[in-house]
Amino acid sequence: MNVIRFSDLCARGQVTGKRVFIRADLNVPQDDAGNITEDTRIRASVPCIRMALEAGAAVMVTSHLGRPTEGVFTPADSLAPVATRLAELLGRPVPLLQNWVDGVSVQAGEVVLLENCRVNKGEKKNNEELAKKMAALCDIFVHDAFGTAHRAEASTYGIAQFAKVACAGPLLAAEMDAITLALANPKRPMVAIVAGSKVSTKLTILKSLASKVDQLIVGGGIANTFMLAAGLKIGKSLAEPDLLDDARAVIEAMRARGAAVPIPTDVVTAKTFAADAPATVKAATDVADDDLILDIGPQTAALLAAQLKVAGTIVWNGPVGVFEFPAFENGTRVIAHAIAESSAFSIAGGGDTLAAIAKYGIEKQIGYISTGGGAFLEVLEGKTLPAFEILTRRASA
Repeated sequence: MNVIRFSDLCARGQVTGKRVFIRADLNVPQDDAGNITEDTRIRASVPCIRMALEAGAAVMVTSHLGRPTEGVFTPADSLAPVATRLAELLGRPVPLLQNWVDGVSVQAGEVVLLENCRVNKGEKKNNEELAKKMAALCDIFVHDAFGTAHRAEASTYGIAQFAKVACAGPLLAAEMDAITLALANPKRPMVAIVAGSKVSTKLTILKSLASKVDQLIVGGGIANTFMLAAGLKIGKSLAEPDLLDDARAVIEAMRARGAAVPIPTDVVTAKTFAADAPATVKAATDVADDDLILDIGPQTAALLAAQLKVAGTIVWNGPVGVFEFPAFENGTRVIAHAIAESSAFSIAGGGDTLAAIAKYGIEKQIGYISTGGGAFLEVLEGKTLPAFEILTRRASA
């Protein structure tokens, strides 16, 4: 992907003394008292900010937080806890500025945090006047928020249109590189794991991947729908019977290419959806009418693990069972460790996937962990993200 990279500008000395506006993703979870409960996104934003400071820039950083009402600021919308944590990580003061759209005072070698950008009227609809005002604040705009790359908003897209220079920060550039490696130039065989509760939410992804991958592993409620499509009974398990034709179409598309959608040969069932429900391993052909399928069985997990260990590229989005319940986590655990042990380039994304990676302690063995939920899914669907489009256009202008 041909974009201007902020790291290249820094290396060439083109950032010194410049006003740099960084759009980061600092949208972190907080408890009722406003304490940050998980700071991965803040820590991920630090390299770009440090890069700008070390290059001698006057640095402005902003982000959204939560879902504020435009034009109405409340204490709950404030980035104040983020400013405190960012100051700790950077080891320097990080002043938080309000009402910043019409002007920001910041000197070279300093960094300021600009209050929640989604409070600004016109942010979400990419208002041109707002975007031009933001662009006028800086010499260089740096997009470093992959989690917002699928949204064309004033602080992500409009500012990139009108800023003197628009470039990709190190976090966004790393996402671009990983996505290109995994999807545009994959090492074969390529295996994708797409799991979740509903086929309908990931049908476009499944259809897109069916034209690219050598094995398409489905899990969760999606797998139940595919089992139904293959003529198996699934009891009272979560499924979407109205999408059986779509599931069959994906199976046929894969088969026509000599590829496959492995259907579980055994499953783990329960009579109720509960952490303490007794778990029973059954052949996929023996599911009773009152059974709930809550995981793939050990035989299926072992077969899939064997395929993953010899893969060249792995794309992982979603656990294959109710891994939050110990009795129904085996499938996800086996697959997670198989991915970790594989020599394949692996890219993983999605909230539940990241939770599984953390649970099994395999962060360092995944090739790339995507920070974007919705953005990651849209890339898998084959969409061109607005951030990629505008940065590519600006690079060639």
